[in-house]
Amino acid sequence: MFFVTEELKFPPLANASEEGMLAVGGDLSAERLLLAYESGIFPWFNEDSLILWWSPNPRMILYPSSIKVSKSMRKILESDQFRLTKNTHFESIIDQCALSPRKDQIGTWITQSMKKAYMKLHKLGFAKSYEVWEGNELVGGLYGIDLGHVFCGESMFSKVNNASKFAFIKLAQELGEKKYKLIDCQVYTPHLESLGAEEITRDKFIKILKGEN
Repeated sequence: MFFVTEELKFPPLANASEEGMLAVGGDLSAERLLLAYESGIFPWFNEDSLILWWSPNPRMILYPSSIKVSKSMRKILESDQFRLTKNTHFESIIDQCALSPRKDQIGTWITQSMKKAYMKLHKLGFAKSYEVWEGNELVGGLYGIDLGHVFCGESMFSKVNNASKFAFIKLAQELGEKKYKLIDCQVYTPHLESLGAEEITRDKFIKILKGEN
């Protein structure tokens, strides 16, 4: 097992375990987090754990042009049910994502140290949020890291049906217009697959991340 030191360095991705765990330890400085995302690595750990760094193979991604919009969602998108804002309530989004229950998960991986780290990345212009409103209530949204050609999705939440789906579709449509290569969804879920996401090899993901594909 590779233990991260103070040096800004990660081991080769081929060293990752079958589950995708690559390294342990280190810190959540803005510099290390950006190096991680630019290298196809992300942190994911529980509050009572050391920092764990992951790079799964295969990788779940969405090409923005492949977003699937059902007839029912198209009606919602064309209606006035939801209103979208961007980067105006980042802290509220990350707080709600931390509170959102996850299947087979006790507690949250969005610890106070994680929140502090991503708040710093937000102030630096790298961490972005999409906020969904129903009237004056914040009912859904998502956040992630924007690398300029790839958006690394981190978490999303819904308080009402279709709110996070609304945010995700809006994100994909906007990134498609901006010619982003893909949205990194990290690991497989049936929900993401239903929206058009698919698994690709880690090697292919890294080539796209580095602008080689």
